Amino acid sequence: MKQAMIRLWDVTIAYDRHPAVQHLSGVFAPSSMTAITGPNGAGKSTLLKALIGELAPSSGSIERQALAPVEIAYLPQAAEIDRHFPMTVGDTVLLGAWRQSGAFGSVSTASAMEAHRALAVVGLADFERRSIGSLSAGQFQRVLFARLLLQNAKIILLDEPFTAIDARTMRDLLGLVQCWHREGRTVIAVLHDLDQVRAHFPETLLLAREMIAWGPTATTLVPPNLRRAQLMAEQWNEDTDLCGTRDRNAA
Repeated sequence: MKQAMIRLWDVTIAYDRHPAVQHLSGVFAPSSMTAITGPNGAGKSTLLKALIGELAPSSGSIERQALAPVEIAYLPQAAEIDRHFPMTVGDTVLLGAWRQSGAFGSVSTASAMEAHRALAVVGLADFERRSIGSLSAGQFQRVLFARLLLQNAKIILLDEPFTAIDARTMRDLLGLVQCWHREGRTVIAVLHDLDQVRAHFPETLLLAREMIAWGPTATTLVPPNLRRAQLMAEQWNEDTDLCGTRDRNAA
């Protein structure tokens, strides 16, 4: 059996009995770098939230190999983050050190130095006192990647991390993701740009609520699989009920 960092057994995830992901089985291997892609509404972000435990499967199970919650770092979509909250760049990055300081503990000198170094790594040295509300989209994404650096997690989950940012920032952050992969971390990213997936991600899960294909990117993102994913997206019925879903989709 393939070695697993995270293993899914016939997982279905539903909202109000409407399936967003259904009957998904597979493995995210240690030190792997996997893109999750597919049509809009395919369940990609839902799957990430289930992987971190924010959503519970309606059926099936997710095994995380006894990983503690602090060993999984998660970056949600930028649209889910409120940038109007009055926080500085430095304080935002230091949120990544909460596992050392605790939710209400004081920040150590070591953590403050780590935050300073992380900002330098992402190209934002001396930005600590800037308000996050004053940053461009690309600068703010760099801040969030600096926060991930402080978390120092074994598994890193990224939800559309390169959307609506400039080309230079995308290139720099992709380089950081590749560095994490070389360090032996497990990286899982939701992406829409198939050229980007082909160029940088060795493994791909092509999802259209159900798994279309999961394996090496070169054999997953082939025209027949992409056509099947698009066809399934065109046939989705938002009124489908969880009960009996597999039989109706198989018809």
